[in-house]
Amino acid sequence: MKKIFLILFFIPKFLFSQAFVDFLPLSTNNGELVNHAYYSLSYSEQHEQAEWVFYEIKKEKILGLNSRTNNFRSDESISTNSANLSDYKGSGYDRGHLVPAGDMSFSTTAMSESFYMSNMSPQNPSFNRGIWKDLESLVRLWGENSSIYVVTGPILNSCDTTIGTNKVCVPNYYYKVIYNPENKKMISFVLSNQKGTGNLSDYVCTTNYLEQITNIDFFPILEDKLEEKLESEIHTELWTWTSSNSNYKTKNTTISTQCRGTTQKGLRCKNRTKNQKEYCHYHD
Repeated sequence: MKKIFLILFFIPKFLFSQAFVDFLPLSTNNGELVNHAYYSLSYSEQHEQAEWVFYEIKKEKILGLNSRTNNFRSDESISTNSANLSDYKGSGYDRGHLVPAGDMSFSTTAMSESFYMSNMSPQNPSFNRGIWKDLESLVRLWGENSSIYVVTGPILNSCDTTIGTNKVCVPNYYYKVIYNPENKKMISFVLSNQKGTGNLSDYVCTTNYLEQITNIDFFPILEDKLEEKLESEIHTELWTWTSSNSNYKTKNTTISTQCRGTTQKGLRCKNRTKNQKEYCHYHD
């Protein structure tokens, strides 16, 4: 575990409405609240990652204006210091985004912020590049049609495996909660950190269940009767279950990125590629 140094820092003025601030989750886990320009998070020093991230997808914001930056870096906003790149090196796990880069592609600042290590969690490559990516794409599609609030995080009840000198916890499960304030509907997911099979709708659960296993109160500002109704029921029929392939395109598709494949030694491939799937010719 790294040494903890308490430092003073200035939180940048974030660009949210009061409604956004009111909707932030409440947790009893003593995480450190950090507000970036386009998303907020609660950082768990014990687990060296965020217990939740919170952001909005607004249909007025055009996605795909900015390409991935891949500028992974430590988050200096975390008073105890975040995990760093060396923790993941050679671990065999992906630096899995909690706030997806694709959801931040409307702004250069937002895109860059999505690569803070405080926004990363160790994910099985077959999970991160498979069903998790599919779910991210589906949620992004929902946000393009109607503005939504999204809460994402790992379930940190137990930590059998850690990586790196900072002992970053490898979660067994991840969750998402999506709330559409315009249509007053909510949906939640729990997925195992492994290769997924079946339909995304198979992973839907009640928000009440998530609150019980995470000790997090999602959307606490909602009126009590509405909150209880939304969080205790499952209505998959209210959501559009279309193709989960990414619905946005980058502005400049000629920019190369590092291949998302892994070598036989479990390390990330160092080849560069212009393939939209982000895999070189060896891993495509």
